[in-house]
Amino acid sequence: QPQLVESGGGSVQAGGSLRLACVISRAPYSSMHMAWFRQAPGKEREGVAAIYARSERTYYTESVKGRFTISQDNAKNSFYLQMSSLNADDSAMYYCAVRSFRSLMSWWDDQSYDYWGQGTQVTVSS
Repeated sequence: QPQLVESGGGSVQAGGSLRLACVISRAPYSSMHMAWFRQAPGKEREGVAAIYARSERTYYTESVKGRFTISQDNAKNSFYLQMSSLNADDSAMYYCAVRSFRSLMSWWDDQSYDYWGQGTQVTVSS
């Protein structure tokens, strides 16, 4: 069974940085769309960023553009989310997720992702 494990979350002051990692074991697809989602208490889960492995195209939600960078390392079966200039609105549980590269759904469509990590908490204090 495929497994995704996130790491890198933690507590940081506003303006600080964190780097999240997602390691994929027993990858379910030969090529994937890989994404980061987040969910804050009382809010819906939202797509933060995605990277399409084959094309290496990246996508970001508007609020993180210019501050977050998603990347992949195929040799390590991993992808990452570098987060900078963090603010309190970025506080949430962050999840990594993957789906087949064949998916035609929007990158932020969480229902289209088949495999998820357990989540890593990011807390930004002002």
